[in-house]
Amino acid sequence: MPWSFASSYVPPQLRANSVPPFSDDSTRGGRPRGRGFSRPREPSYQNSRFSADETSNGDGINFDAYESVPVEASGKNVPPPVNAFDETDLEEGLKRNIERCKYVKPTPVQRHAIPIASAGRDLMACAQTGSGKTAAFCFPIISGILKARSASGFSSMPRAAVVAYPTALILSPTRELSCQIRDEANKFANQTGVKVVVAYGGAPISQQLRHLEKGVDILVATPGRLVDIIERERVSLAKIKYLALDEADRMLDMGFEHQIRKIVEQMHMPPPGVRQTLLFSATFPNDIQKLASDFLSNYIFLSVGRVGSSTELIVQKIELVQDMDKRDHLVDHLRRQKARGANGKHALTLVFVETKKGADALESWLCRGGFPAIAIHGDKVQMERERALRSFKSGSTPILVATDVASRGLDIPHVAHVINFDLPRDIDDYVHRIGRTGRAGKSGLATAFFSDKNSPLAKALVGLLQEAKQEVPSWLSQYADYSPSGGRARGHAAQRYSSASYGGRDFRNATAPEVHNYYCNSTHGKADRGVDSSYDMQYSNNYGGRDFRNATESEVQNYNSYSTNGNDNADHAVEACRDTSYEMQNSNGDSSYNHTDDLYGGGIVEEDGPRGYASIIPTGWD
Repeated sequence: MPWSFASSYVPPQLRANSVPPFSDDSTRGGRPRGRGFSRPREPSYQNSRFSADETSNGDGINFDAYESVPVEASGKNVPPPVNAFDETDLEEGLKRNIERCKYVKPTPVQRHAIPIASAGRDLMACAQTGSGKTAAFCFPIISGILKARSASGFSSMPRAAVVAYPTALILSPTRELSCQIRDEANKFANQTGVKVVVAYGGAPISQQLRHLEKGVDILVATPGRLVDIIERERVSLAKIKYLALDEADRMLDMGFEHQIRKIVEQMHMPPPGVRQTLLFSATFPNDIQKLASDFLSNYIFLSVGRVGSSTELIVQKIELVQDMDKRDHLVDHLRRQKARGANGKHALTLVFVETKKGADALESWLCRGGFPAIAIHGDKVQMERERALRSFKSGSTPILVATDVASRGLDIPHVAHVINFDLPRDIDDYVHRIGRTGRAGKSGLATAFFSDKNSPLAKALVGLLQEAKQEVPSWLSQYADYSPSGGRARGHAAQRYSSASYGGRDFRNATAPEVHNYYCNSTHGKADRGVDSSYDMQYSNNYGGRDFRNATESEVQNYNSYSTNGNDNADHAVEACRDTSYEMQNSNGDSSYNHTDDLYGGGIVEEDGPRGYASIIPTGWD
C-alpha cells in the first residue's frame, strides 16, 4: 500500500474510483516503517476518512423516519436544540469536516446533545441504536479542544513525552467499539491537529504506549487497559477536561463500576464541575441512572425516543420454536431470504447465540449446508474478529453468527435481518441485538426463536412489543400471564420492561409513591440484581425512569435505609449469580453450555468484565 499522510483527501466525485488508505495517529509526521518490521493490526472499520456511510444523506439516514421521534430533556436551563450544523457553536475546521463527511442534517440526538455539550453542561443521554450518538459527543469534544488551543495561542498542542496528558477521555466496554470510536473521531478531526489514540485489552500494550508517547488529545480506552497504563505511570488524567462514557449502562451494570470509580475518583482526574462528563447509551435503567449520577454535576437528562425501546422501524417476529427444531427453522428463514434477495444473494443476516461453543458449532453446520457463515465471539483472537467483521460487512460472508460481543455499539450498516437463535437472559441485550438492524432510520427485520426455557423473559418481551407497536402472539401473552410474579427467574433487566414504556424518563422526576416502592426493594448498585420480592409493585405501572432529584427528603431517607453504597463486590456477586442461574436454567440436556461464557466472551479480554480485567493486569499483555 503506498504511503500517504493523514491529510490526504479525495474529492467526492473521485471517491468511487479511489479510496485513500487509512492512516492513524501513529503515522503522522514520520516515515513509513521499513520492510521486515511488523506490528499487530488494530481493528479499523473505516475504509476512508470521508467515505459515505449510513450517516450520509444519500443512501444513509432516513430523516423522514426521525421526524416523529419523541424527545424529552430534563434539568435546569436546558439549551435549546438546533436544526442544522450551521446553527451550532462548533469550531469552523470541524464544521468543514462535518460537511466533507456528508453530514447534511443533525439527527435528533445530535440536535439536542450538541448544544448541551457545547454549553459545558454534563449530560446523560439515551437514544436508539444507530441514531448518531458517537458524533453527538465527539463533535463538542473536538470543538472544545480546538477552541481552547486557539485561545491559548496553540501552546496546548500535545507534545511527545513519556507520560501522556490527554485532554479528553472516552471509555467504552469493548475493543471493537473503542476502535470504531477512534476511527470516527479521527475522521472528524482530520487536518485539525487533534490527535486520537486508542488503548484496549487483548493486544500488546507496547504498541499502544508508543502511540501515547507521541502525544494525545483524545484517549479512547477500555477501563481495564486504562487502569494498567495509568498504574505504569504512562498516562496522567490530571488535565482531563472531557470525560465520555459510551454504552455507559453496560459498563456500570456488567462489572466495570469498580474500575470506573477507580479511574474517576482515585487517579487524579479533576472532579465533576471541573471536568465535563457525557454519558451515552441506548438504555439507562433507573438504578443505573442513580449510579451514573455520581459522576455528574447538575446534569441534563436527554431521552431521544423511548429509552430502552426498539425502534418501530424494526419489524419484530417472535416464533415458538423448541431447541431441537431451531436449526431447521433457521435454514427456512435463510432460504426464504435468499429467494427474496437481489440476484439470489443473501442479505446480511446476524444470528445471535448464547455461547461461544454454540457459535462455532452453528457456523460449521451452516457452512456444511452451503450457507456462507462466519462466527465471532470472545475466544477469537483480534485478527480473527476483525476478519470476520470485515468479511460480513463487505458481503463476502453474509451470515455472521455471534455472541453478544457484536450486539452493542458496533456500527454494522445494512444488516437486513437479525435472528435471535438463542434469546438472551436480559431484555436490554435483546434490545441491543435487534438494534443492529433498522439503523439510521431504515427498516429492518428481527426474528426470535422462543422456547420454554425463555418463559421468564415473556412479560418483558410483551411490554417491548407493545411499546414498539408490534404484533404480540397470543401464545406469548399466555406465557407472560403464566410466569409467576412476572418471571422471578428472569435476568434483572427483564424486570424493568414489563410495562408499556419501561424506564423511558429521567429517574429524578419520580413521584413519591414510585420512589418509595422502588427503593423499598432495592440496594444501591444492585437494585435490579436479583431483587424481585415485590416486582409487580415496582414496575407494572412504569415507576422507573424519572428525575430522582425531585424526590422529597423522606423519600431519599427511605432509599438510604435500604441501600448499601460502595459495595465493590456487588458486580462480582451478580456475575456469579447470573452464570449460576443460567447454567441451572439450561442444564436440561444442553451439554454445550459453558457458564463462563458471559456477555462479552468469557474472560479472555478485559471487556469481559472483572474476571477478564483481573487476568490482564498482572501480565500487562506486553
